[in-house]
Amino acid sequence: MSRRGNCHDNAVAESFFATFKKRVTTKKIYSTGEEATTEIFYFIEMFYNPKKRHSHTGGASPAKFEEAYFLEQ
Repeated sequence: MSRRGNCHDNAVAESFFATFKKRVTTKKIYSTGEEATTEIFYFIEMFYNPKKRHSHTGGASPAKFEEAYFLEQ
């Protein structure tokens, strides 16, 4: 939940779920829970984290941003 008066607290989560809904759940019916779990895992670990670029990280993917963060430590 965002803090009172700060609409930007949830911006990253809202962006993720908007992309997730468009790319994974729209017009799809999964025959098993395992099939849905596999599709969700693939979306997050094979596309969203390593490849999708984000404006709030300076155009880097979450994986590249995390790598750069730990190299600076």
